[in-house]
Amino acid sequence: MDRTAVRAASVTIRISSPDVAAVSAGSPAGASVGAAVSVTDLSLPRAHGPSCGPCLRSRYGAGMTAKTSFEITDGVAVLRLDDGKANAVGYDTLESIDAALTEAEQSAGALMIEGREGRFSAGFDLSVIGEGPEAAQALVAAGARTAARIYGAQVPVVAACTGHALAFGAIMLLSSDVRIGADVEAKIGLTEVSIGMPLPIFAVELARDRLSPRHFTAATSLATVFSPRGAVEAGYLDEVVAADDLHDAALERAGALAGYVRRTAFGLTRRTTRKATIDNILSTLDENIKSFGVLD
Repeated sequence: MDRTAVRAASVTIRISSPDVAAVSAGSPAGASVGAAVSVTDLSLPRAHGPSCGPCLRSRYGAGMTAKTSFEITDGVAVLRLDDGKANAVGYDTLESIDAALTEAEQSAGALMIEGREGRFSAGFDLSVIGEGPEAAQALVAAGARTAARIYGAQVPVVAACTGHALAFGAIMLLSSDVRIGADVEAKIGLTEVSIGMPLPIFAVELARDRLSPRHFTAATSLATVFSPRGAVEAGYLDEVVAADDLHDAALERAGALAGYVRRTAFGLTRRTTRKATIDNILSTLDENIKSFGVLD
C-alpha cells in the first residue's frame, strides 16, 4: 500500500464546486518551524493514490482543480474550496486536500481550511452517493482516510468555517486542530441519522475525541445541528468571529502556530494523543463501511 508519512507544516483550505449537490440535514444543498522531522511512525495511507501529486503540481500552473486553489504565504499553506454552491465533497476535492497536506507538510508550517462565503461544506457529493450503495461506500471510505490524514497531520490545521458545515463538512471541523467560525446564520452538525444513514465509526470516534461529552449523544445519535455559537459549546468550533474578520483571524492563528510550534515535539505529541484513534478508524473502516447507506 502506498503510504505517506506525516510531517509538519501550515495549510489553508477553501472549497469550490459549481455543479454538485451535497448531503445536508433535511434541507436541500445550498440551504439555510522547526527542522524537518522524522521522529514518528505515525504514517497514513495516501487517500486517493498517486494522482494527488500531479494534481497539486498543476496548481502552480493552471490550478489544482476547477474547484480549489492553493498557495503558501509566509509559512502558511492555504487550500481554498469554492464550488459556487454548497461545497460538496467528491473525489476531486479529497485529492486536492490530500495533495495540499503533502505539500504543507513538506513546505509550510500550518494548514488552514477555508470554505466559500456562507458554505464551509454541506457534505459528500450526492451525485456520487446516488449512484448506489457501492459508490456511496467507496466515497465515504475515501473521505474517512482524508479525515484521518487531517487528524494525523504533523502540522497544525486551522479550519475557517465560513458557514454551513454538515456531514463531512462537520467531520473536517472535528479533524482540524483549531476551528474558527463566522458568526452567521448557519447549520453545523453530523446529520446522517436524520436522513436514514448510520454514522460510520470514523465519524463517531472523531466526535468522541473532539466534542463535549455533554453534547456527544445529541450530536451523534440524535443528529442535532447547531448554530455557530452553539457549535462552540458542543465542540465543533473553538470560537466565532465576525464574518468579515474570519479569513484574517484564521490566517493569523495559523501563522502564529507555524512560528512557535516545534516540529519534533509536535510530531511526537501528535502520535501520543491521536495514533490510537487513527489506528482504530483505519483498522475498522473496510468492515464498517459495508453497512453504510440509506437504511430507512
